Amino acid sequence: MLSILLVDDDHEFTEVASRIIDFLGHTVSVAGSLAEANEWLEHNSFDHILLDFMLPDGSGIHLMDRVQHLFPVPKVTFITGHPSVKSIIAELCGPKVDYLLKPIQRECLERVLNPARQKAKKSSAAQFELHFGCLIGESAPMQALYTMIERVAASKANVMLLGESGVGKELVASAIHHASKTAGALVATNCGGLSKELISSELFGHEKGAFTGAVAQKTGVFERAQGGTLFLDEVTEMPLDMQPHLLRVLETKKIVRVGGSKEIAVDCRVVSATNRSLENIAEKNILREDIYFRLAVFPIEIPPLRERAADIPLLAKAFLASLNDENGTNYQFSHAQLQRLASFDWPGNVRELRHTVHRAYIMSDPAKDEIELPASFASPFSAVQKEKSGLTAGKTIDEVERELIYLTLKKVGGNKAMAADMLGVSVKTLYNRLSAYGGLGEFS
Repeated sequence: MLSILLVDDDHEFTEVASRIIDFLGHTVSVAGSLAEANEWLEHNSFDHILLDFMLPDGSGIHLMDRVQHLFPVPKVTFITGHPSVKSIIAELCGPKVDYLLKPIQRECLERVLNPARQKAKKSSAAQFELHFGCLIGESAPMQALYTMIERVAASKANVMLLGESGVGKELVASAIHHASKTAGALVATNCGGLSKELISSELFGHEKGAFTGAVAQKTGVFERAQGGTLFLDEVTEMPLDMQPHLLRVLETKKIVRVGGSKEIAVDCRVVSATNRSLENIAEKNILREDIYFRLAVFPIEIPPLRERAADIPLLAKAFLASLNDENGTNYQFSHAQLQRLASFDWPGNVRELRHTVHRAYIMSDPAKDEIELPASFASPFSAVQKEKSGLTAGKTIDEVERELIYLTLKKVGGNKAMAADMLGVSVKTLYNRLSAYGGLGEFS
């Protein structure tokens, strides 16, 4: 993710460009003049500056002297509506400074901001079928997921994505947006990654001078998602006292920027996500009931990777192909390696699988074409999963049955009738099993 400073006095253009930059996965700050740009540079660092050639208080070239003295020096791309400016820019700033001509298309901004990613996407798309442009998988659970995405995309309903950490909730949000064929952008924000003080500004925007550090007006994510999709990740981590403000926007479809008084109409689909279960949300009172019903008009449960193990070899090969594309290598998995990957339960889901493939790629011998998998896939996630379940691979059915019976008895405090009911057997059968295990032990 890059930090972008967009310097242009055309408000309509900056709104559209900001949405595109957000969609590409970067953060963007906007300045409408050289003076505002200098204010941003005084207190912030940026990876890339998109700079209009002609500004109200001078040429964008006047900013270059200051930029060259920054550390690290950000990349600069000039924006202009005049093709003849290209030679002027090359003369004054050198050939390494890029330029874009207005009107700017999404592909042009992507070429400038994400050159490596664009190359990888083209190459990967040729080898693997990407459903909705971003999802990989042909298993029955994924086919069911694709059906739900298609159906909800035809409506304007808000969607709540439920699933364990690492299952790919942001990709599913992107798929819903892609299938909806809306004119606006997909804008994402993480509700759990914002301080209580900044969340209002992130969601609703702020006016210049609204608080210390507000050196320029900022549009919030609701405005930037106009006509498109707003993805609220980790929505259940939003502070409770902020939730009424969100509810008001969902009901009225209007926002007021921090430090402002004008109501601004917003129109976007809200896709929210959480790794908490519905039971946990209700029991812990984490999300207000009225907010839940506004956000979860159409809830979608994303299956964990262990429930779609048939997709593991396909995903692993896709991740490896992407790394090969980026680095000009040709590593391959053997059939036995793919079987080994598919037999692991991946408690960290797709994210953990991707991390493992990347780690294996880094450690592989550059003189060979076969990838070298680590001796163990164990991770902190695996340890937690084992502790939760108490069951491990390699046990006999009798051992698993015995462990299940003792776990159930422990859960119900040794109540045999209740344990038998939970296990779906008679009390007599339960006693027979315990007797076969050598007595009742601690449950006598």
